[in-house]
Amino acid sequence: MFNHRLPAFHGSTPLARIALASAAVAITLGSAAAPASAQQPGAGEGGELAGSTWGLGIGAISAQQPYTGIDRDNKVLPVILFENRYVRLFGPTLEAKLPSLALGGSQRLDVRAVVQYDGNGYESDDAPILAGMAKRRSGFWAGAKVKWDNDIANVGVEWLADVSSHSKGQRLNLELERSWRFGERVVVTPRLAAQWSDRKTVDYYFGVRDSEAVGGRPAYDGRSGTSIDVGVRTMFNIDAHQALLFNVGVTALPSEIRDSPIVDRSTENRVLVAYLYRF
Repeated sequence: MFNHRLPAFHGSTPLARIALASAAVAITLGSAAAPASAQQPGAGEGGELAGSTWGLGIGAISAQQPYTGIDRDNKVLPVILFENRYVRLFGPTLEAKLPSLALGGSQRLDVRAVVQYDGNGYESDDAPILAGMAKRRSGFWAGAKVKWDNDIANVGVEWLADVSSHSKGQRLNLELERSWRFGERVVVTPRLAAQWSDRKTVDYYFGVRDSEAVGGRPAYDGRSGTSIDVGVRTMFNIDAHQALLFNVGVTALPSEIRDSPIVDRSTENRVLVAYLYRF
């Protein structure tokens, strides 16, 4: 989970700035990329994998950033998955699995340490409005996430900090999702999520420094804000090894981002289609 918002992928890092969840797309498509551990072949007591699983595939992503005049970006890239009882690697996200807690019935609490490459950022030639702006760099974020699985909806909380020290910021995500199965092949997972970004994060990616201010682009100091994301993931299992993945979503941006002079959109949106072969 927590891949509800696919990273932007403009500038000099077109592949690293894709999040094949989220999340957690890091791209992190979350649990849509492979069945939950308890549902996978080889899962042991408590839903932990007895062995390991890995997969390869290819994905196509289309995303629209909110910067004024920036073109929609479309990319094709490889998909890599590896998971065992200790770690999970999917796209740019690596998770270390900490001991989980069974709460009774089907309820379960999972805790994981997370390291993720986040591709947010831009270069000055990505759009006319950014001309003369200093490059905003992508980087690694790290933190932890807790997921509570239950019969009503899965609830997750994730905290990440910019360990590359480009923005020196922090983010906090809260996500609700529930999966519905249609037969043995199709799993549909709607989601609702909120992501809080602190002042340093918003200011780094959407602020305008005094030295960057020109006519039509005044200086702007970013402030902390919360975006709201809605979307749906769909997994179609062709057979025991092959799967098709679909992920669509729209993010409503907070006023702290919309008010930036380099932004002319109130939302971001993205579409992902991918094929995965699990060995």
